[in-house]
Amino acid sequence: MEVGPSREAMDLKNVFDRPPKVLIVDDDWLNRDLLKAYLTASGCDVVTAADGKEALERALDSPPDLTLADVQMPNMDGLELCRLLKSTRATRFVPVVIVTALDSEEEKLKAIEAGADDFVSKPYNAVVLLTRVRSLLRIKQLNDEVEARNRLLRQVLNRYVAEDVADVILTDPDRHLKLGGELRNVTVMFADIRGFTSYTERHSATEVIHALNRIFQSLSEAVFQHHGTFDKYLGDGLMAFYGAPVAAADDAQRALDSALDMHHRFNVLKKESERDFAGLGLGIGLHTGDAVVGNIGSDRVMDYTVVGDAVNVSKRLQELSRSGQIVMSEATYSLVKAPDASHLEGVQLPGREGGVDAYLVAVPPGDLGGGPDAAHADL
Repeated sequence: MEVGPSREAMDLKNVFDRPPKVLIVDDDWLNRDLLKAYLTASGCDVVTAADGKEALERALDSPPDLTLADVQMPNMDGLELCRLLKSTRATRFVPVVIVTALDSEEEKLKAIEAGADDFVSKPYNAVVLLTRVRSLLRIKQLNDEVEARNRLLRQVLNRYVAEDVADVILTDPDRHLKLGGELRNVTVMFADIRGFTSYTERHSATEVIHALNRIFQSLSEAVFQHHGTFDKYLGDGLMAFYGAPVAAADDAQRALDSALDMHHRFNVLKKESERDFAGLGLGIGLHTGDAVVGNIGSDRVMDYTVVGDAVNVSKRLQELSRSGQIVMSEATYSLVKAPDASHLEGVQLPGREGGVDAYLVAVPPGDLGGGPDAAHADL
């Protein structure tokens, strides 16, 4: 076998922006050393193992870019190693080349069934082997680029929805990531910081931004914690909804749980920084109804949101809530467990004819903030 570098070897160095890592697995030390010498001269970072068990441990500890494995080895043969690598999330896209003296069609079929990406018979031509290695490394590099883009997309999605919801979206992106919408039954939440207008008058712009970021960091986490979909920030408030893109029987209950969690988190912030958040409170509105859910905007810039009367009702109910309160519609109340809710009959919502029945949930005793003077400061 020729060990010196060649034109093909020089090309191999450019497949990645780093030396590609190759795992060589063979119980024959001479075969391991010859392959290692040639691939090292070709620009690879080579790791070796004497059997499948040792190779599996090395691969799981630090996944290689490609594996060259013999078939007949003690402890664990190459085919079993291949099956385990292909069934493990961290190594399932690592190309595996079976290198063996067994050259029958039956052995090749066994290698393919085990998930091998290629099959090389001994004795092999070094240039041919390197060409196959280079080809598989290029495929691995392209797969790594796709995986990097998927991770980026997941990071973006996780800013709006819980991780398990992001998984559902990515399994059917044509449905969930296109312009347009569909009619869904959702529970919409609006949360607003009470007393914030006067707060901005007493504090600098830098202090206002710092306070908003601290509050929103905590409140938005409550949305994700209860598997809601974050919609948007609205000045000193936020909007979220439950029931899309993934619907569940307890959507309304999770919305109420989120609202209660938000009040708890807000009270914790106030107790931790009484001076920073003096005079501030939180009011929340909830309503359940049919709305169009989908992406609105353009192909370049879109917003995944809800549109319809359910949104307007939720917003109006939020405007009725005082600091430390949750006001929900009868439609939401009928779907949740809220034994301490008080019935509000014939509530008049601005812009709507006739009154609606609503229910008031007061947060458990504690420093709710705002006080009587600030309870409706922003209404």
